[in-house]
Amino acid sequence: MTQDTLTGGFTEAPQQSARAFRSLMNALARPGTIEEITGGTGPAPLSAAAATTLLTLCDGETPIHLAGGHDTDAIRQWIAFHIGAPICARDQAMFAVGTWGSLTPITDFPIGTPEYPDRSTTLIVEMDALSNTGATLTGPGIQTTAQLSLPEIAVFQQNRMLFPMGVDCYFTAGTRIAALPRSTKVEAH
Repeated sequence: MTQDTLTGGFTEAPQQSARAFRSLMNALARPGTIEEITGGTGPAPLSAAAATTLLTLCDGETPIHLAGGHDTDAIRQWIAFHIGAPICARDQAMFAVGTWGSLTPITDFPIGTPEYPDRSTTLIVEMDALSNTGATLTGPGIQTTAQLSLPEIAVFQQNRMLFPMGVDCYFTAGTRIAALPRSTKVEAH
């Protein structure tokens, strides 16, 4: 077990997880809004925002898929020590973390069923940067329009057509996070 495995969890779990949960819910309720989220750190290449999201939303019964360069022994050990979540294949994931290139095609992930649309995957997409430029977003939680730098547009348009099924996405960069729920309409700017 490495030092990276033992560090990076919440040092003040009740306060840090409550603040992180509020940031995560604000981001999801207001698509396109970029929030600061801190409290956890994991082994590289896991960003602080992604680590905090996993610590806040996952537990021992939450299957996590690690995609591409995020599927390392260090990250697996960190998840086992701090969260206790099982690592799984794409088609069994409740959460998946990686870069956009390693997570695509997103159609490989569970999208829920008409009876249980909540049985879908939440993607944590690690980005180099987040900004309020690029794609135009409309829908629930957005007063008129919002903008967010998305890795592509067509995939999110197709995902919305599956509503109420589909995947939800968090985009992370450093300590910043934004969300794109499946109910959000995405158009090119």
